[in-house]
Amino acid sequence: MAGNSFGTLFRFTSWGESHGPAIGCVVDGVPPRLSLNEADIQPWLDRRRPGQSRYTSQRREADLVRILSGTYEGLTTGAPILLYIENTDQRPKDYTNIADRFRPGHADYTFWKKYGIRDPRGGGRASARETAARVAAGAIARKILGAGIEIRGALVQLGPLGIDRSLWDWQARLENPFWCPDRKAVPTWSDYLDRLRKEGSSCGAVIEVVAGGVPAGLGEPVYDKLDGDLARALMTINAVKGVEIGEGFAAAALRGEENVDEMRKGKDGVRFLSNHAGGILGGISTGAEIVARFAVKPTSSLPRPLRTLDIEGEEVEIETHGRHDPCVGIRAVPVGEAMVASVLADHLLRHRALCGP
Repeated sequence: MAGNSFGTLFRFTSWGESHGPAIGCVVDGVPPRLSLNEADIQPWLDRRRPGQSRYTSQRREADLVRILSGTYEGLTTGAPILLYIENTDQRPKDYTNIADRFRPGHADYTFWKKYGIRDPRGGGRASARETAARVAAGAIARKILGAGIEIRGALVQLGPLGIDRSLWDWQARLENPFWCPDRKAVPTWSDYLDRLRKEGSSCGAVIEVVAGGVPAGLGEPVYDKLDGDLARALMTINAVKGVEIGEGFAAAALRGEENVDEMRKGKDGVRFLSNHAGGILGGISTGAEIVARFAVKPTSSLPRPLRTLDIEGEEVEIETHGRHDPCVGIRAVPVGEAMVASVLADHLLRHRALCGP
């Protein structure tokens, strides 16, 4: 199976299935003599793991990471780094009764059509469980980027419910189960998602990731545009159906003079009077904050009868039980951060290789 690796110079390959014995990734291209141990990775995995509130899957995974290669006495050696995360709460029996049926909205049918075989236990490789490996790799990417580059994500829309951007507070997102930067929106979101859970339904979400401190000059002007690579990275996350950079689709409704980011002299170079471009022009970072948003569709695993087909092509009904997120977008926030970190680390190394430090 191709397509399990991401990146150019900073590159990771994920492995494992949702209900297999373990998952993880091999991270290559990490510079030598970089301080790295499990404690640098674990906090980011803790933010993604399930079962932390009633609004996420109740699968109980510790997501404890082990570094099995690529370091010596707490420093990277330049060799590939193997990250290992044991699956400790597998329940493959939850999928026994639907193993021969395709879940609508999932990759069951397309995976089976392509390969002629599939792992029905939670979707196998197509499961959101795979994103733990991305978060682990993203933690290493953050070490490469250094403390000067800060990457933060927030949920800005839950189903049809948005936020008041005038009340945006980065600290607030760490104080509620939704990663919501608007404290006043949290009670409404809680009531809405509680109602969906009781009805056996689900909703989608929009996540915004902001990267500050990114130097100007990262990215390439034609096929390896920084925004193009960010869009691809975010589109590879499970259930993502749309990505936009900066003003995104809203830019189509603006006049030219409204959308352009005028420039003045700043203390350390250029100062932009606005950031409709989302920190990227011509595929290259401007030095302003990089802003990306992605839309996640509603969770497709629903405890209600849905029409589908079985592997023999017969029309049947399916009802999915087990442990599922009523809004998978909640746990997608740290995943989005990790993918942005991985892209920026990759482009930082490529920039140094081409242009020097």
